[in-house]
Amino acid sequence: MRSSTPLDTATTAAGSTRLPDSQCTHTPTCPTADSPDREAAHVVASHPEQGWSLLCNGVLLFEDTGELLPDGRVVAPHRPLVAAA
Repeated sequence: MRSSTPLDTATTAAGSTRLPDSQCTHTPTCPTADSPDREAAHVVASHPEQGWSLLCNGVLLFEDTGELLPDGRVVAPHRPLVAAA
């Protein structure tokens, strides 16, 4: 179980805790999770053996190019189509 400190969590109206929407401390700041270029954010945790990475904007990026946004929305995999030869 992860212990939390006031610096890395926020308290919701229901009294539960969650991670902040962004962990970005870069200058200039990385794109937000709602930005079209959200995948350009820096990786803060990488687990290639499990097929995912956590970006500093709170997005979970999966190796199949799917995404899980901080608010729980899912972005379906969006690999580019390969041109037929």
